[in-house]
Amino acid sequence: MTRFTRLLPLSLLPALVLLTACGTEKAGPEPADTLSTGAAGSAETTETTETTGTTETTETTGTTGTTGTTGSAGSAEPTAPADPATPADPATPADPADQGDLDARARALGMAPELVHVTEAAGFTLAPQSVGVLGDDGFSAVYIARKTGAQLRLSVERGSIDADTCPRQPVGGMPGERTTCVREGGLWYRTGAGRHEYARPGDGYVVRVQGETDAVPRDVLRAAARAVHRPDAAEAAALLPAPRFAGTEPPVERGDLPSFGDGAPRNDVEAGG
Repeated sequence: MTRFTRLLPLSLLPALVLLTACGTEKAGPEPADTLSTGAAGSAETTETTETTGTTETTETTGTTGTTGTTGSAGSAEPTAPADPATPADPATPADPADQGDLDARARALGMAPELVHVTEAAGFTLAPQSVGVLGDDGFSAVYIARKTGAQLRLSVERGSIDADTCPRQPVGGMPGERTTCVREGGLWYRTGAGRHEYARPGDGYVVRVQGETDAVPRDVLRAAARAVHRPDAAEAAALLPAPRFAGTEPPVERGDLPSFGDGAPRNDVEAGG
């Protein structure tokens, strides 16, 4: 049997090759969507293959497991990103000193804490180096006027003052000087030896503010006497210096002091010395 072969015209060959190539190209799989549901979800991928005159559809069904953000089945709200760390608030500065520390400072200077007082007067400033002990455990401080150099002396000592004892207590502690006393409310105005002062009796002690008569006017002296008060924490911290030795460490023992006799150092020289 003789078979005849039909030849296509050469002009149709490029079109036939292009058609065959397009029909046999396989489509790539589409990306699968992942759902953050916290449970197993299904992802469906469809692959389609086309041939000339025929279309094949292959369905591939798989199961994709995902882990939810809540750790249990069911839907979970997406978690917002954590905020950056918030810097800590600056530390609140502590009080300049507590009462126990202030009392320790006063005692280290030899003063009774209850006798420590401060005052204020227009144009006068405390001279820190003047702060010191007065008598057994009293307190003394000097305020200076920078413009004139005048001085106000604040002193607090144990004792009392009244109409009988006032004339017998010389102003400034200078014996032999005549003292005059005038009552002004709760104050005693006293003069003598070119000085004047206001004395105010307290609970077992006397507060005095004095100055030179020709340097400090009486009204300034009176105002300073009325302004005398116990210091608060800030005032006391500025008034009383910190003790140089807190007494927490034992003193250093010298090795050249004998344990007998008057304790004089050993001056004997060993051989070769």
